[in-house]
Amino acid sequence: MNITKAKEILLKYNDEPFHIRHAEIVSGVLKYFAAEYDPGREDYWAIVGILHDVDFGKYPEEHCVKGEEILREEGVPEDIIKSALSHGWGLTGVKYEPESIMEKILFTVDELTGLIGAVTLMRPSKSVQDLEVSSVKKKFKDKKFAAGCSRDIIRQGAEKLGWELDELFAKTIAAMRTIEGC
Repeated sequence: MNITKAKEILLKYNDEPFHIRHAEIVSGVLKYFAAEYDPGREDYWAIVGILHDVDFGKYPEEHCVKGEEILREEGVPEDIIKSALSHGWGLTGVKYEPESIMEKILFTVDELTGLIGAVTLMRPSKSVQDLEVSSVKKKFKDKKFAAGCSRDIIRQGAEKLGWELDELFAKTIAAMRTIEGC
């Protein structure tokens, strides 16, 4: 499995630009974190990020459950399937609990990148480059803002990682800065 093949699979089941961009953002963020937590396996982490929502475009009501079926049919290795689907643990009926550092980060940043993206769109610059943790914290507290981004999942993920929210926000902003405009 390589990143090109992963993107082909993603595009086979998703045609909505928003979903494709989300997969690319999560993939880039995971790749950034891999450099620190699993050096040499950045492409593996990026592949997991690309494939994590493979089923969402066509099967949102069966998210992660249908994804397992699709990824197996596409010949994706079992370790990638488990890692990609673990982000739906506790939400979608998926049986894979996030265990590795990568899975815990995916579980968390899947939601957090959406929140940070929404905060960024509200800024005059429309850029994450000048985004501060304090701005994310403020919008995080406002449950009406980006209401689809689960604050509970973000908190659970931070707890699983053993990180304070400020640390999580800062690291994720830093990761998103490296891929903005890509």
